Amino acid sequence: MSLFTKLGLFGSADSIPNYTPFFLGFQFVYAYGILSSRTLKQWYGLDHNVSPREDLAKYGEAAIREEKLTRRQYDMLKRNEAAHANSVEGFSLFVAGLGIASVAGVSTRVINAAGLFYTVARLAYGVIYILVDHPKWSQLRGVAWWCGNMSCLYLLWEAQKIFSIAG
Repeated sequence: MSLFTKLGLFGSADSIPNYTPFFLGFQFVYAYGILSSRTLKQWYGLDHNVSPREDLAKYGEAAIREEKLTRRQYDMLKRNEAAHANSVEGFSLFVAGLGIASVAGVSTRVINAAGLFYTVARLAYGVIYILVDHPKWSQLRGVAWWCGNMSCLYLLWEAQKIFSIAG
């Protein structure tokens, strides 16, 4: 069995599993957990559970002055917070795309391909956002963002075609 068959991209239509629950679960954990800046802030000793959203604003500059953190590390932490926020914001479009496509009866192969494409794009987005600090290379983040969102919009488009025929 090939990798593409295992991923639900190839095979007979009735034998392809729908991986929507896996993609939704993974993206939830990724957006809300893995990309959370809490882990890195804890690593650098900047995590204050009382008001963690204010850690960098309240304590970041002081940590730089006290040489507990470099400016580059501080900037990376800020990008981490932004990547986390964006992933949480984008999760609802992903849920809508997969959910509506599933309800409409879009091909499981198409749903799995779009879910996999979104997942790869969002993984790339997070890595680029957090680690790339060069203005020119950071443009790849926008490409990854659009790729992920276009896969969701494609699913909505496919669902709309089915709903239009049925209605």
